[in-house]
Amino acid sequence: MEIETAKPVVQVVKKDIRKLALSDIKTFLTSQGEQGFRAKQIYEWLWKKSATRFDQMTNLSVPLRNLLNEHFVINSISVDKKQVSSDQTIKSAFRLYDSHLVEGVLIPAEDRMTACVSSQVGCSLTCKFCATGYMDRKRNLDAAEIYDQVVAIRNQAEEHYQTPLTNIVYMGMGEPLLNYANVMESIERITSPDGLNMSPKRITVSTAGIAKMIKKLGDDEVKFRLALSLHAANDVKRDQIMPINESNTLEALKEALMYFYKKTGTRVTYEYIVFHNFNDSIQDARELYEFTKHTPCKVNIIEYNPIAEANYVNAEGDKIAQFGKFLEDKGVVVNIRRSRGKDIDAACGQLAGKDKQVA
Repeated sequence: MEIETAKPVVQVVKKDIRKLALSDIKTFLTSQGEQGFRAKQIYEWLWKKSATRFDQMTNLSVPLRNLLNEHFVINSISVDKKQVSSDQTIKSAFRLYDSHLVEGVLIPAEDRMTACVSSQVGCSLTCKFCATGYMDRKRNLDAAEIYDQVVAIRNQAEEHYQTPLTNIVYMGMGEPLLNYANVMESIERITSPDGLNMSPKRITVSTAGIAKMIKKLGDDEVKFRLALSLHAANDVKRDQIMPINESNTLEALKEALMYFYKKTGTRVTYEYIVFHNFNDSIQDARELYEFTKHTPCKVNIIEYNPIAEANYVNAEGDKIAQFGKFLEDKGVVVNIRRSRGKDIDAACGQLAGKDKQVA
């Protein structure tokens, strides 16, 4: 007598439709007996109208929406927690489809409305002054997850301040140039007329300094802006606070930045936190000038925002003023940036995404 055994249940893992190219969606539709032109409509829903569910695609038939739902998912992010600072900065913890968290920030100002977005869950770099640097890197964000942060923060700008989003900075959690392909694709989605149609000149990608990837940006002739988190123009000091400098020395970075400027014609922004009794002397300012003078640039002097993991302290106000004046006297464009969102740990260097973070 034969005993019938139960057949194993095969679980079908649906693919995120936003990982498909337009041509892939068209191929799928025609293989299912659907009209190919529907692919462009679906693509528009995904990247122009920022749909997060197939039932939002109202110009598609119900059977087609059901077909998409059977085969695909849209792994959109969601706002897990939102905090509003006394200065009107808004920090959001975004929950990803696999339960990881990243943080993004809306920074309102009189002349602009800026979204600060993350590119990785955690970070593989270990900058000693940055809260994210004390986390492990769990994974890279895909292009759609970066795009979703921009959409969510744009919606917050319109909802809270009735003002459109004007600028985007890739200065949240993670090192953007170590997630190069996804960052580049996200910028394509954000700037494309078939996407959010924002100007690339309104986007700044910030790096701790990966020389070969800075050169690649030049080779790709990118239209967005580049910022280098410098914080010391002396290899000995920079090694202490940014271990990435050991493999990407200031000389290598200088060469890469000159190459980038030659290829793109875009001036570089240098970000420089002035730490008390570490990099706040006139000699430090002189070294910074010597490093920056090789290409057109501007220097953002940034207020330090203390974190529990480190003992660094912001330089005194008169030291910062003297530092900035030395550079200005040399003809350098200098902006002294004041922190925003410090009371909700949303300021530069404070993002950590620790609330309910999965292991």
